[in-house]
Amino acid sequence: MPNYQRTKTACYLGFITQAIAANFAPLLFLKFHYDYNISLGNIALISTCFFFTQLLVDLFCAKYVDRIGYRACIVASEICAAAGLIGLAFLPDILPIPFLGIICSVIMYAIGSGLIEVLCSPIVEACPFENKEATMSLLHSFYCWGAVGTILISTLFFLIFGMNSWKWLAVLWALIPAVNIYNFATCPIKHLVAEGNGMGIKKLFQTPLFWLAVCLMICSGASELAMAQWASAYAEAALGLSKTIGDLAGPCMFAVTMGISRVIFGKYGDKMDLMKFMTGSGILCVICYLFASLSANPLIGLIGCIACGFSVGIMWPGTISISSEKFPAGGTAMFALLAMAGDLGGSIGPGIVGRVTQYAGDNIRAGISVGLVFPIILLVMLFILGRQKKQAKY
Repeated sequence: MPNYQRTKTACYLGFITQAIAANFAPLLFLKFHYDYNISLGNIALISTCFFFTQLLVDLFCAKYVDRIGYRACIVASEICAAAGLIGLAFLPDILPIPFLGIICSVIMYAIGSGLIEVLCSPIVEACPFENKEATMSLLHSFYCWGAVGTILISTLFFLIFGMNSWKWLAVLWALIPAVNIYNFATCPIKHLVAEGNGMGIKKLFQTPLFWLAVCLMICSGASELAMAQWASAYAEAALGLSKTIGDLAGPCMFAVTMGISRVIFGKYGDKMDLMKFMTGSGILCVICYLFASLSANPLIGLIGCIACGFSVGIMWPGTISISSEKFPAGGTAMFALLAMAGDLGGSIGPGIVGRVTQYAGDNIRAGISVGLVFPIILLVMLFILGRQKKQAKY
């Protein structure tokens, strides 16, 4: 009898790897700026390269992963993630242009992160677990705990050993994907649908209900990251906190509450209605955005930022679960396109908030108030999806 618990553990570590890839380098941005004399404009390109690479990987997965095979691709994801993190420690000093070394490393582990994002969900979905919705929510909670762990452990490491020891930490973080190479190479892996039997990109896009799921993912990604990426700046600007405390009070607590939401549904999902949980979370998300953008009390605004993590927690894994139910023949293409939509929303949301904040004279509340449009559209999409609940599967 195959031990699918090993598969689940490997996917948990996969999401932790993705969290390390997304959250470690931003902690070093100022270090890169001062040590390698890299302009802040170029520093900003690091995150752009990371997310753009993930988008390209999502597109690649939609077309080619089923042909190559899950195991080969998911093992490659861990190799790329480990190589990228190790490269981050050495390439900036080896190459004649340090910035080029950083970008090469970021692109390498972004390839790994993108493959993890697309493949871990269908790998777990294909396993014979009961209550797939709860399992999916619990799986995605490990990204949150990975993000919290990356921020807290890195902060503690820097306090003890100093910022100049960051290269050692990069190598230590690389051990997690390095160990997980063996896990994915040996654990049982099933395919959702046989090769050639999936719906394919064209057929998915011909289905109106799939466009609804895509819109829901875009709004989920935008609602989540528009608040998450500006939570630290909000904590600093509104409460006058230091950068370290702002990171802990903002994005770190945001990730904690988001993880709690996913664990709650992961543990008690069999007793809950997913659509009702998502709708209630959507309403809470609107309230959180209103608190953060309109409250004159900065503490209430910060509570809105932190609670927003709880409100968006179920949106991404919930949409994947609903799509898996509606499109059982969707295959890897469906998961890849949904991941791409989420990443697209995650790129659009923070960008709009930042641009409006700039135009409003660095008024971050004005930027967040415009971000309110994403959870509102998300609620509308959920209402329409609820009306389609009894529609036949594809």
